Amino acid sequence: MAARWPHGMRPVRSGAMTAGLVAATVITTAVTLWLTFGLYEQREADQRRQGILAAARQSALNFTSLDYRHYDRDSANVLAGATGDFKKQFTAQTEQLTKLVAQNKSVSEGQVLEAGIVRSDEKSARVLVVADSRVTNTAVPEGEARTYRLQLDLVHKEGRWLTSDVEFVG
Repeated sequence: MAARWPHGMRPVRSGAMTAGLVAATVITTAVTLWLTFGLYEQREADQRRQGILAAARQSALNFTSLDYRHYDRDSANVLAGATGDFKKQFTAQTEQLTKLVAQNKSVSEGQVLEAGIVRSDEKSARVLVVADSRVTNTAVPEGEARTYRLQLDLVHKEGRWLTSDVEFVG
């Protein structure tokens, strides 16, 4: 007895079914690859943002934490995270700053409160940082609180984010 198909229905040919499965597999694979690549790019961008913020926070902390008793070490920390014009300017002023800090017995203990990226790409970034510092010296031996708003420009060199410019803003 021959099988009867309901009115208007025809048996599906195995070739058409195979083509449909192949098309579905190709589409599923393409969507999976697209999503995976998107996640990879997102993770890479997140890691870059975290690296930029960590470098900017450390640079601001180094810049706002200076102690006349350890100024060589503290200024070396600033220079270790510096490059370009900022490094040249800081290096050129180190001798004068060393004398000034020692003469005034200056101690500054910095703390980064906030940091946010203004712009960034794979090679450069601009970050705004708000930092507080407790400063003591011969003029204010009991100490004085100071708040700094810094704009840091960073560049990515040799696998590290380095500060190339520091400006005090608003």
